[in-house]
This record gives sequence, C-alpha cells and structure tokens, in this order.
Amino acid sequence: MLKFTPILLALAYAVIMYRFSVWRTTQELNRLSTELMDPMLIHMTNRLAAALDLPRIRVHIYEIDPINGLAAPDGRIFITRGFYRKFQSGDVNADELASVIAHELGHVALGHSRRRMIDFSGQNALRTALAMVLGRFIPFIGPWIAGTLTSLLAARLSRSDEYEADEYAAALLTKAGIGTEPQKSLFRKLDKLTQTGTGAAPAWLMSHPKTAARIGAIEQLEAKWG
Repeated sequence: MLKFTPILLALAYAVIMYRFSVWRTTQELNRLSTELMDPMLIHMTNRLAAALDLPRIRVHIYEIDPINGLAAPDGRIFITRGFYRKFQSGDVNADELASVIAHELGHVALGHSRRRMIDFSGQNALRTALAMVLGRFIPFIGPWIAGTLTSLLAARLSRSDEYEADEYAAALLTKAGIGTEPQKSLFRKLDKLTQTGTGAAPAWLMSHPKTAARIGAIEQLEAKWG
C-alpha cells in the first residue's frame, strides 16, 4: 500500500488544485466581466437559443485584451473584450462571433469542464507514477521524460475536446440557419487576428488543432450531412 501513497497523494493534490483554480477563475470572471448587451449579437444568440429550445443565452464580456472565447466551469459563456473590439472594428462579423459562442456552448453541453478535472487528476497521478518508474532507470532525466509524456497526453485530450466542440457548434449553427461558413471563415482569420500563427510548433504539441485540420473536419461533417 505504501508504494501507492505518492500516486494517491498526487491524485488528491490534483483535485485540490483544480478546485482552487476553478474558484480563482470564477472570482476573476465575476470581477472582470459584464453581460453582453450588443443588439446585433443578442439577435444572434437568440437564434442559437431558439435552436436549443432555450428562452435565451447569456454571454458575458471578459475585460481582457487577448482574443478568445471561454466556457467557465459554472457554465457561463464569455468572449473577451479584445474579441468584441474586433467585431466592432469589422474584422469579425456577427455570424463569426456567433460561431465562437456556439463552440463554447459545445464545451458546456459536452461536459468538458468536468472532464478536465478527471483528466487533470489522472495526468497528475500518471506523471508521478512514470517519474517513479523512469527515475529508477534514468536518474535525473526520468522525471523530465514523465512530464513531457503527460504534457503530450494533455495536449491530445485538449485537441479532442476542441474537435468535439467544433462539431457541436457546426450542428447548432446549421440548425439555427446560420450555417458553417462563418465558423470556417473565422478559423481562417484567427492566425492573423491573434498574430501568433500555428506553424511554429508541431500539431501534436498544441492544445488546439491546426486551422486546416479544423476546417477539414467541418467539411467532412458537411459532406456527411449532405
């Protein structure tokens, strides 16, 4: 039993740290966000709500500059002030921003926030177990290898979540009569909008799939749906 104690402690630590992170994130979002009141975007969210048989969908603006969308652990949907500014300047249109909201709704509906707690706990335990095993055979380097392997696993799981949320968004946008073209056109813009690009690192090291792969997956859905 004693040999499993470090792994059990790693699991407990991961759960505690995840819950602390959720609490801290919630506090920051409460402090730095306001409800989105833009009439054009409310019209778009009402279309999404009607497709889901919901009375309305609340979206909040998170007062930070980076361009991003966010599904909070408590189920709230956010777009950043930086993203909203791109809409105001005309770099992003209402349909494209609706695709972001639909994507974040997918994360909520598919339970990705809850799953991340399980994944994070399991990865922490796996990292500890691998470090123990590899450390015996490869001193000093073993724990680094364990950390690298679990980071790769985390990135792969994150990419899987993104594909699932993309598929949910594609279905919702289609049902709402918006279609998937805004989703694809936004992907084509994102590298330029964020000024980061995706070519600097291999796809398997990224937490998000490459733009071309995401667009290709949506086009496969379109073909399947006819």
